[in-house]
Amino acid sequence: MKKLSKRTKAITLIASLLMVVIGCSDKLEEPELNNNFAGGTDFTKTEDMTLSIIGVYEAFQSRGWEQPLLISVRGDDVNAGGLGDQQDFAETDLFNYNKDYWMYNSLWENVYVDVITSHTAMDQIMRYQELADDAGKALGDQYIAEAKVIRAIMLFHISRVWGEVFIPTSSDTAELFDVEVLPTQEEVMQHISDQMDEAMPFLLDTHPNKRQDLPGGVTLYTALAIKALANQELGNYQAVADAAGQIINSNEFSLFPDFYELFKIPGKLSDESILDMQYSDFGQGEGDRESHLYAPYGPQGWTPAVDGAASGWGFYEPSMKFIKFMLDRGETTRLETSVLFTDRGIAEIQADPNYATLPAFVSNTTRDGDIINDYARALFASGKHYLPSNQLISGRTSYGSNKNYNIIRYAEILLVYAEALTQGASASGMTADQAVNLVRQRAGMSALSGVTLDQVIDEKFAELGMEWGKRYYDMIRLGRVNELSYDGRTFTEDKSFLPYPQAQVDQFPILDK
Repeated sequence: MKKLSKRTKAITLIASLLMVVIGCSDKLEEPELNNNFAGGTDFTKTEDMTLSIIGVYEAFQSRGWEQPLLISVRGDDVNAGGLGDQQDFAETDLFNYNKDYWMYNSLWENVYVDVITSHTAMDQIMRYQELADDAGKALGDQYIAEAKVIRAIMLFHISRVWGEVFIPTSSDTAELFDVEVLPTQEEVMQHISDQMDEAMPFLLDTHPNKRQDLPGGVTLYTALAIKALANQELGNYQAVADAAGQIINSNEFSLFPDFYELFKIPGKLSDESILDMQYSDFGQGEGDRESHLYAPYGPQGWTPAVDGAASGWGFYEPSMKFIKFMLDRGETTRLETSVLFTDRGIAEIQADPNYATLPAFVSNTTRDGDIINDYARALFASGKHYLPSNQLISGRTSYGSNKNYNIIRYAEILLVYAEALTQGASASGMTADQAVNLVRQRAGMSALSGVTLDQVIDEKFAELGMEWGKRYYDMIRLGRVNELSYDGRTFTEDKSFLPYPQAQVDQFPILDK
């Protein structure tokens, strides 16, 4: 994926230049810009076909810092942090929505630009295929399938945020102005599932980390995971069990043994990874780097074990509800990994007599020696987005530099599979108990027998908290919206989806409803 290895560094830089032409456009009404950005391309050089798919990965992984935060912030596992210069972000966490807020438009517009990038790349690849030999044509089919998968995860995310959204079918953005009826969320999810069925015959049957050309790139199992997630949204639980079961039965995946290190450098492209956004400092303390801005997740104040390591912004806070839920369960490794504690936060927990005595690992000093100081915006910070300062490459000081961003993990697929079985699907391999207990065993939790849907959902809360809003969308999907009314918040079902950004309504009147 993006800057996947030194071997792909130069080729990715070329792709990056291609993406600059189309990736910075905020005017989707200019289809010619999207269709013709490679007008000078020599399609007889079929070996350059790789540039097109690298461009898709480049666009996909160039996520603005605000996009994952906006997708994630409304669950009962996370708070937006205190007042700052992003008040409407905090209001979104409270279910008070402002359709003029810049984050809404940024998420919508940039995802759609990148979806169109995928279509444009597919168009290019087909032009290369016209002049390629049989091997080149087959490789082109694989790359087109990969682009479909990347396109699918982006549509999946924005449909969960907005429900009814556009489904572009080509690189011609003018078609969006002709849409008379917006596809429903169910139609979007079915489209995603169908697209994965189309893509899978052409994808590599291997773990993403075994790819030699693009390590960590899309494979058959990435498509199966997205198919399982889309069908979970549809309530098609047998399809969920079948897709997830195929991943499980492949024996290509296993849980990374150390949950704490899974989200840090040792866990990069582990056997648990199904889809990550990949970033790298290329093992050097200066010069080129590819990175995501992790500062919004970090504490505003810390005393790092390595002097000079930058702190964060305090925009993303594990909720007190999540912390007490984890304490009540006797969680250790998963709680320590998920939450960075301040002294002020610890005192706030202990103000409740039921939590006056806390485990020793609940400390403002992490096991790596970073001290999380009190700061104004929040009581806690997200440990899953934390990189210890002693894992920074010497010379790099940015918060989280060199850290990948997990999107889909094998642990989630195990729990998705278990949920499908508790919802009535037939097993296609291991039992629901076995799937859940694999996840629990890694976390140091005792085994369960005869797991119920409630237990699976609790396990997902513990395992997947702070990750891509998975908790929020589970609660919406399952109709358990009462869970979202916590700490003074009042959630009503009409708040399930964000309003369409006003800037998009102005361009596409069909969104004005």
